[in-house]
Amino acid sequence: MPEVESELTRRLERGEQVVLATVIRLDGEPPSRTGAKALFDGERQLAGTLGCSEFDSQARADAPALLAEGVPGLRTYRHDLGAIEVYLEPYLRRPLLVVLADTPVAVAVRRWAPEVGFDVVSAVPAERPAADLYVIHADHDAPDLVESLERLLSMEPRYVGLMGSRRHTGHHLEALRARGMAEARIARIQSPVGLDIGARTPAEIALAIVAGLVAVRQGAPAGWKDRGTRPAE
Repeated sequence: MPEVESELTRRLERGEQVVLATVIRLDGEPPSRTGAKALFDGERQLAGTLGCSEFDSQARADAPALLAEGVPGLRTYRHDLGAIEVYLEPYLRRPLLVVLADTPVAVAVRRWAPEVGFDVVSAVPAERPAADLYVIHADHDAPDLVESLERLLSMEPRYVGLMGSRRHTGHHLEALRARGMAEARIARIQSPVGLDIGARTPAEIALAIVAGLVAVRQGAPAGWKDRGTRPAE
């Protein structure tokens, strides 16, 4: 099914969310074959077929739930001539991670974050991205830090981490208050940043940060530095 694979690649490059359905087993003599594939988004069939319109419509009906849950699953679809077992694999939009500054920690975060499912950029986006937005600022002495955080917080990020203790970052939070930013938004900034793993070196600190990003994305509890729980939602 080359057309299915090429359409899958094209949709993912465009940042779309899709479900790939693959027939893995036949029961009886259904109008299908093992290995047949079809691609769906939340509303329609995009490419391929599972063998007949009945099977395709059943998979299309299941696609929205798969995208909402984000977990692959098996489904059995039935036809007068037999049934098929189908593996449904959701491909979700990769979250966008903005990593600001060029410190050794920032360099390591940019290197590792794509390996755990993030798209990474090094500048504030011109507009709010369609994907979930995560932010790490790795230099509490950056002259444009307050302006950058103000713009990013207006984009409703899922997570914002600012490296440095409150002794080093507190005056930046006060500057945001002076600009009229709501306290609820300021409370979303985690500082210090990352999980409490006893990190000391830049690589260890980056590891703690990336692990924390995964914890937030997965909704998992974790031991955060100076907080003990997850950052404020």
